[in-house]
Amino acid sequence: MSTTRKPLVRFKGFTEEWEERKLSEIATMNARIGWQNLRTLEFLDNGDYMLITGTDFKDGAIDYSNIHYVEKERFEQDKKIQISNGSILITKDGTLGKVAYVEGLTIPATLNAGVFNVRVKEALAVDSRYLFHYLKAPFLLKFADQRSTGGTIKHLNQNVLVEFPIPLPRLEEQHKVARLLSNFDNTIALHQRKLEQQKKLKKAMLQKMFPKNEAKFPQIRFENFNDEWEERKLGEYTKLITKGTTPKDKTGIGDVNFVKVENITNGKIYPVNKVKQKEHDSYLKRSRLEEKDILFSIAGTLGRTAIVTKSILPANTNQALAIIRGYDFDTDFLITSLSGNVVKEYIRRNPTVGAQPNLSLEQVGTLLVNTPNIKEQQKIGSFFKTIDKTIALHQRKIDQLNLMKKSMLQKMFV
Repeated sequence: MSTTRKPLVRFKGFTEEWEERKLSEIATMNARIGWQNLRTLEFLDNGDYMLITGTDFKDGAIDYSNIHYVEKERFEQDKKIQISNGSILITKDGTLGKVAYVEGLTIPATLNAGVFNVRVKEALAVDSRYLFHYLKAPFLLKFADQRSTGGTIKHLNQNVLVEFPIPLPRLEEQHKVARLLSNFDNTIALHQRKLEQQKKLKKAMLQKMFPKNEAKFPQIRFENFNDEWEERKLGEYTKLITKGTTPKDKTGIGDVNFVKVENITNGKIYPVNKVKQKEHDSYLKRSRLEEKDILFSIAGTLGRTAIVTKSILPANTNQALAIIRGYDFDTDFLITSLSGNVVKEYIRRNPTVGAQPNLSLEQVGTLLVNTPNIKEQQKIGSFFKTIDKTIALHQRKIDQLNLMKKSMLQKMFV
């Protein structure tokens, strides 16, 4: 017997309750298991029969760029796991619950172990893209987790998958829901591509706009700048390099922001923890932050940087972040240098540091910053600041869209 449900929000003109059906009632599920698993040595680089594994999933689709192939005999051994356009694939081992919608296939394809092949049953009024979006949402893993034994799920069993309830409106409303969620995914993917393009641009420009190794000139530079660059020890061109310590009060409650390495993302500071004003002014006095201080991570992940802005003050920090104050460099240029090649170059010259991911304040002071004149510093700093702003813009848009989509999923599939 099926049950019904009614969503909190829906498209205009639709008022009927949604029917709830088990996945096994509307789709078939097959997978290659156990002894049928193909070995890596059977994978071919070219052929007429494609092999898809969970590692080929990317953003809800199949990434065909590094796909493998199998021989005809292997392909034809099991008809059940041959897939086609419109198949919905779900990983059942390893990274569980990754879902991909199959389209764009031009040759026959099959699956390796660890992936379910889900197909809508013929003659049923079910939009396969609607089903794909519901399976891709977090509901499936939550459902499986509630039915697992022994804690963390390591395997998505078919006997769980067949019982998974699917809310099913009439076909016209399914089409609308699927188009809405596809639009979300397409817009997110667009911003993700632009984000990756900007990150690649920044990486390439860091290599080309800064001299390599002991060179005196970069590969490319702004017009009318021809002077040699010089290597400057950071400590000789900085008034203060210090760090904080762990607060005595571990409650995280107070009036003063307390910045940790994990509170720095894409060059911005997002403080979460607090310390009391009294401790800020006494025990943590030496690490009270000031506007335009540069924070530089010296433990764990080396080289994460951020500029302290007035908006987060008063603030303090701990021993994993060095405070660089009173520096004789353009701020944006120094931030770019420290988060770019400076640490890599230091490790190249001192390879033992690589095995021990931390720097002392003395070592921070000896970091070599390859430096042009102040006007060229300003040009370079401004250039990379623009890239960083664009990166942050796309990341914010992605985060906003993901939140909107999450809210929509919760309201439409209540």
